[in-house]
Amino acid sequence: MASSPASTTGVAAGVPREVRRRAADRLPVLSLRGLAAGAAWLALAGATYGLPEEGDFPYTVAFATAALAVGLALPPASALSGRLGRVGVSLAYWTPWLAALALAFLAWELITAKFGLLPMPFFPPPQAILEVFLEDWPKLGGSILNSLKLLLGGYLIGAALGFAAGVAIGWSKAVGYWAHPVLRFVGPLPATAWLPLAFFVFPSSWSASTFLVALATGFPVTVLTWSGVAGVNKAYFDVARTLGASPAFLVLRVAVPGALPHVFVGLFMGLGGSFAVLVVAEMLGVKSGLGWYLQWAQGWAAYANMYAALIVMALMCSGLITLLFAVRDRVLSWQKGLVQW
Repeated sequence: MASSPASTTGVAAGVPREVRRRAADRLPVLSLRGLAAGAAWLALAGATYGLPEEGDFPYTVAFATAALAVGLALPPASALSGRLGRVGVSLAYWTPWLAALALAFLAWELITAKFGLLPMPFFPPPQAILEVFLEDWPKLGGSILNSLKLLLGGYLIGAALGFAAGVAIGWSKAVGYWAHPVLRFVGPLPATAWLPLAFFVFPSSWSASTFLVALATGFPVTVLTWSGVAGVNKAYFDVARTLGASPAFLVLRVAVPGALPHVFVGLFMGLGGSFAVLVVAEMLGVKSGLGWYLQWAQGWAAYANMYAALIVMALMCSGLITLLFAVRDRVLSWQKGLVQW
């Protein structure tokens, strides 16, 4: 009996080594998708560098060089994706999207900088956006940092208060009796409707904006947490009580874990709402942030800066949602296969 675990371990350890050895022995083969993606980026580089421009764009050569580097690197990287681990898996998955991105850049470059089919400066070419990222990064980076600080502060406050309120309402009938009418009356109001009152009541535009972001986050988190706690199977509580569980155990070890899928739905909805409120609040109140940068760029007709801010906003929101999903997958790993969103 003592030899069984050892032999099992040996077999389990030998299979990955064998797989790795076979993969190492396999010669890299250029894939059609990698070649197509590389060709698309090379076409972008050639069109950007070779065709005359309808304007003066100082970063045309830099943009063409970057496209050329990507175009030359993609085919061999795609061929070696089997040896690059998780990076190679991601590269193989996203290669079609990389080709589509190159074609989109190529169309954008042709209809703006090369043929002038769209009016300038309302529709700047890609190299003008690149110029903003390279030359205006101190102001843009400071705006990103301030937006993140404001968003995270308000979001964490709203999520914590909303979670506590949702658990209290879902668990206690007395709390639900008093809180339910208030939520139904005040909750549906959009957070931006409180803008005039918030900037009047709070001592600074920063604290008023934090309150608005927390308000936009708190309502969906409260409602979804309340729904999750109220929807936990009553049999779980009966079994726990039969085994002598205390009220604190019932809340913390039965109700809250059972409600977590709903809680994460509320956190997801609250993140989207808080981001919308953040941009509006920064446009009206604070002196730095992506919303402020967007309004500043519009006021100076710096449309390339405006598009750069929009791109950063999209990347920031997408990154935060991806981070939230990663936390959800880790926290709810015990419900793997049940959570479908």
